[in-house]
Amino acid sequence: MLRETVESVRAQSSGDWLLTVVDDAYPDDSVPAYFEAIDDPRIRYVRNETNKGITENYRTCVRLATEDVLVILGCDDVLLPNYVDVVLEASRRFPQADIIQPGVQVIDEKGVVGQTLVDAVKQKITMPRSKTSRLVSGEMLAVSLLRADWLYWPSLAFRRERLLEVDFREGFPIIQDLALVMDLVGSGSSLLIEPTLCFSYRRHSASASSSKLTDGSRFVGEREYFDFAAAQMSELGWRRARRAAKTHITSRAHAVTLLPKALLTRNTVGAKNLARHAFTNR
Repeated sequence: MLRETVESVRAQSSGDWLLTVVDDAYPDDSVPAYFEAIDDPRIRYVRNETNKGITENYRTCVRLATEDVLVILGCDDVLLPNYVDVVLEASRRFPQADIIQPGVQVIDEKGVVGQTLVDAVKQKITMPRSKTSRLVSGEMLAVSLLRADWLYWPSLAFRRERLLEVDFREGFPIIQDLALVMDLVGSGSSLLIEPTLCFSYRRHSASASSSKLTDGSRFVGEREYFDFAAAQMSELGWRRARRAAKTHITSRAHAVTLLPKALLTRNTVGAKNLARHAFTNR
């Protein structure tokens, strides 16, 4: 899938891009050999001597970036050929936008386009709808994201200078994408919703976030973050956003949908974690 991701970048209709690949000491000798064979000056391959983990590796990506617009692309996602054109044009038209959420479709392990229940809720219910580009910011955006995180992290484009100002938070490895965006929003950033489809988001059972769903451990981390976010919103004086963080209604609903499977498989620990997240504030 990494190779498919890289080739999707090389297949862009616009040549106005640079790709830096940060290999976090992945145990596969064929990976450096693959990049060594690529003769393209726009592509740089960097390998960490030891595994730094997701948060520190994200920081490395930001530190190594050189262009004004930055995308932290996942190693299994796919850019459609118009991605760079869409993002750069949106960035030019809306220079006040620090974050751009372009149009996304969901693919599975085999690259087949589909839609899970989670994505149906994201795209048809919780994401602010617009047939044209829409700029959102402030408490309205904070409330919307804390009710339901409708962003697709690896598809987002950022103003690099803002990511140099706002660091990734420690302690939230699964939900750190939302934590970073909320820090940006809380410090004044605007987000542009650009509906033009240009990105394929890979959703499959082997992902780190998916593997932590059935045992409920993802929701333990989410609950800790929402408690933090509620305090953060309170400091900003954003009462509606604080209430959205305290209730985190969509996150609770997601846990409810997973609870029957945990009970049927007699996953006692998972069931307890899911029930606690869904029905209590502790």
